[in-house]
Amino acid sequence: MEPVLQRAMFGQIRPILALILGSAFLMAAGGINGLILPLRGTAEGFSAFSLGMLGTGWAVGYVLGCVLVPGVVARVGHIRSFSVMAAVAVISVLLSLLIIHPGAWIPLRALAGFSFAGGAMIVESWISERTDPSFRGRVFATYTMVNLAATTLGQLLLIVGDARGYFFFVLAAVFYACSLVPTALSTTAAPQPLVQPKLDLKSLWLNSPIAVVAVFLVGVSNSSFGTLAAVYGQQIGLNLTAIAFLVSITILAGALFQLPVGWLSDRTDRRAVLIGLAVTAGLADLFFLIMQPRDVSVVLIAAAIFGAMIFAMYPVIVAHANDHADKDSFLKISSGLLLVMGAGSIIGPLIGGGMMALLGPDYLFAPTLLAHAIMAGFAAWRMTKRAAVEDEKKGDFVSSSTVRMNTPETATLDPRTDEDQTSRP
Repeated sequence: MEPVLQRAMFGQIRPILALILGSAFLMAAGGINGLILPLRGTAEGFSAFSLGMLGTGWAVGYVLGCVLVPGVVARVGHIRSFSVMAAVAVISVLLSLLIIHPGAWIPLRALAGFSFAGGAMIVESWISERTDPSFRGRVFATYTMVNLAATTLGQLLLIVGDARGYFFFVLAAVFYACSLVPTALSTTAAPQPLVQPKLDLKSLWLNSPIAVVAVFLVGVSNSSFGTLAAVYGQQIGLNLTAIAFLVSITILAGALFQLPVGWLSDRTDRRAVLIGLAVTAGLADLFFLIMQPRDVSVVLIAAAIFGAMIFAMYPVIVAHANDHADKDSFLKISSGLLLVMGAGSIIGPLIGGGMMALLGPDYLFAPTLLAHAIMAGFAAWRMTKRAAVEDEKKGDFVSSSTVRMNTPETATLDPRTDEDQTSRP
């Protein structure tokens, strides 16, 4: 990067460093909280179905946060709203330690999802407001990398302790509280009101049927695995270190694999790329179901391949939908697809947990296999109904966060979003 460009980039990052730091604390806390609950729940004898309900609770809270928090911010402002989100997240974690019962954990997990979505939206709206459109791609990449590193660090911290104690619950609460400090002390001016997501299924379907079906199935598959991977690891006899690596390696592989996937999808039919990802993920599903591996190295290698496929699907889907959309409708489409994915994320952990409870840990991969088979089949059928978009008419592929569901505000940071699209209601 040339010195002039470096100085310009630093000029963009410096005013939002406090906000990025706050986001990092938020993600680290989320990484700890999302892993300690299934580990502790399994140790306490909770059923796989009950632990799957934690993922459903999270997804319900997350979607509600995306829908309702913009109204909260409009009434009381960004800093007060973020303070409330941080406080609710701390309360949810500490009450999960005080009341160790699935009947309490499920609504508390929904509270955590709500506050996590709200906190992320507030930080992202601030960053978007302070970012020059010409630097949006670089800032978006920096923000994504920091979040990925923070989430992975939070998950790997569990290696140094005991999931059966109180330490990691308290540590997650401390990190949630720490996320408030840089945001509250930031001198960056508060941005305009948050984006209000709206779901127009008819418009989404007319724009791209594949995007609607595939993003729903991604929600089913990714939320099921993301919620229950730690439970799977414990039930097949992995130690705590191996479980932490199992969860982290899928995310890291997904993040890295987006680079070649993006290059390929910009040069060929994105539907073919999506089919390739779904088929390869399906083969990984079959491997887990049929071979039922127990060797740590084999499990981690297979999980890395699986993660590389499933966490590279979402940005391909969004890019394909954007290829068929008007140039000024990206924000609307991405917000709508987010809500569709949220619906899939609500039911995915229920199905996965139910299958594990009935048939054993390896059947976590039965509903994901079905989701990937339907995705590949539907995409192949649609290829016979609609011509591919010419390469020169395609939008750019942009890597997307693999560590959590995006929020509507994430789209305002996306370099494909035109400056005039970021106007608030």
